[in-house]
Amino acid sequence: MRVAIVTESFLPHMNGVTGSVLQVSSHLRDLGHEVLVIAPKAPGQPADVVGIPIPETTLLASVALPTYPDVRVALAPVAQLKRILTAFDPDVVHLASPAVLGWQGVVAADALGLPTVAIYQTDVIAYTAKYGVRGIAALAESHVARLHRRATMSLVPSSAAERQLDALGIDRMWRWGRGVDADRFSPERRSEAWRNEVAPGERIIGYVGRLAPEKQVEDLRALNDIPGARLVIVGDGPERQRLERDLPGAVFTGFLGGDDLGRAVASFDVFVHPGEAETFCQTVQEALASGVPVVATGSGGPVDLVRSSIDGWLYAPGDLDDMRARVLDLLGDDAKRGSFGTAARESVTPRTWRALTEQLVAHYVEAERLRRFDDGLVVRSLTRPIAPAIPDAAPRWRRFVALGDSLTEGLCDTSRMLDGQYRGWADRLATMLAESAGEDFLYANLAVRSRRVRDLTYVQIPDALDLRPDLTAIFMGSNDLISHGADPVRLARELESGVRRLREAGSDVLLVTPFLPRRRAARVFARRFARFAHELRRIARETGCYLVDAEALPELSELEMFSADRVHLASRGHRLLSYRAADVLGVPDAAHLGDLDDAFHTEGEDPRRPWLTTHAIPWVWRRLHGRTAGDGILAKHSDYVVIPRGRLDGEPADA
Repeated sequence: MRVAIVTESFLPHMNGVTGSVLQVSSHLRDLGHEVLVIAPKAPGQPADVVGIPIPETTLLASVALPTYPDVRVALAPVAQLKRILTAFDPDVVHLASPAVLGWQGVVAADALGLPTVAIYQTDVIAYTAKYGVRGIAALAESHVARLHRRATMSLVPSSAAERQLDALGIDRMWRWGRGVDADRFSPERRSEAWRNEVAPGERIIGYVGRLAPEKQVEDLRALNDIPGARLVIVGDGPERQRLERDLPGAVFTGFLGGDDLGRAVASFDVFVHPGEAETFCQTVQEALASGVPVVATGSGGPVDLVRSSIDGWLYAPGDLDDMRARVLDLLGDDAKRGSFGTAARESVTPRTWRALTEQLVAHYVEAERLRRFDDGLVVRSLTRPIAPAIPDAAPRWRRFVALGDSLTEGLCDTSRMLDGQYRGWADRLATMLAESAGEDFLYANLAVRSRRVRDLTYVQIPDALDLRPDLTAIFMGSNDLISHGADPVRLARELESGVRRLREAGSDVLLVTPFLPRRRAARVFARRFARFAHELRRIARETGCYLVDAEALPELSELEMFSADRVHLASRGHRLLSYRAADVLGVPDAAHLGDLDDAFHTEGEDPRRPWLTTHAIPWVWRRLHGRTAGDGILAKHSDYVVIPRGRLDGEPADA
């Protein structure tokens, strides 16, 4: 792949973002990918750092923050980024801890139709609040939410970060941590010579990180007077002079990198990190890799890294007495400290940078797929479609009931059926599920054309509950959503009540989101359908339902999938929907079988039957007279029919 990394922070300022960019770019190239880094230009940028070669880089004009000169803000218009990206022609744009330059990057990538992967690495909201600029925290929160909602997908390093972004209404989040250099950070780096130089004859309580307000380094004052122990602080930043005054007796080494940093961390007896606004906290992971037990605040990223009473302690946020007690516990018990250190080293074994980079490449591939979904959206709702998680195997359901309207009834799917009879996606799905049942399979289809959500609530679901299904499919809502004044949220809540009744009765539920043909005339309803789809995603997530998300199946809306009436699916559309539903339910090889099945069919519309007189005028006449196409129509399988194994032609057997 060709990967463009847009980063807010880069050399010579070394921090978690810069280190992550260098490691990712190096391992991407080792894996055979091409990388371009787009970063702010700063004085004194070296050609090599701590043994990691600098990747091909485009440096942009930047200015230093007045309160923190090491941090630079790139001044790059969107047009300039578009030119850079066009020349490099990436497959994906990686946004490293995006803020100012990251926003320009996501806008430029969007304009070029490129997928973007936003790495949430810095809690900008907490930092702005910590710096105390009035009103800026609310603006930062709004900006972070807008940026991550616009990115194709976001990667978060910890459960705390995930909860934070979820509260901002950000969708498409996946967990992706940070790798660690287990060679550089290793117990073998421990140096008695270094210990004797900085704290001869004393235990060492160590901290590594920026010396900035958001790191809360001043909280270490609670540890500065422990007898027989020395506080050693590694790092630099705008708070250094104040901290040196406030922490008399502490050793400040300044910035250390490469092997010097590895030696220092491994030489600590206890590592302490007081910051409460860490999205991940890479220095905690490096201490663990070095075999050093960690004492950290019980909030943010460290919660996912430190296993209390196994490789360290998490203390109550803000409780400095608790922090001191935890440090004393480890300093005073050599056996416990050694046991914790061994467990700490073992905990990072699977988190190498190579393994994490391979995971990242998989996310890049997924971002390409999600971008194709986005390109097919007519309008975007609060959430966007994602590819479904495919179970390893389908449960062996034995009683399947399909609910819905004309689409589930199978209207216009006449493939291999007698005149006046229809097949439909649910019938086709039933035959595939029968193959996995291991014995005769029971199937009922209660769907009737023109039915609405109220019919689902008061007729179909009560009838379904009487049949005691172990799997129920619901594909309903289209007729409501095209009605005057339709409220998709209210409709979804009514449908949700039915779903919960089925779930409480012990039935699994498969939901299908309604969709529109890709026609200009249908766009007037697109916003309603998109909001309804968002609500169904929520319902599926909260109630544990299976979901066929039509927005993640954009080909289903193509005109070739629809019949001559331009409203209902043709046989080809029913085939596609049935195989994708089977895929979601875990039927083996369903997607491949669907492609193969489609290759054997070439149905087309009958040009001798004009659409206006055959379909449109009868529909208008029924509407004017308060009638529907479903008047007098009964469900085609109101009770179970038996589908024996081996009937892959899709025709249910008689009961």
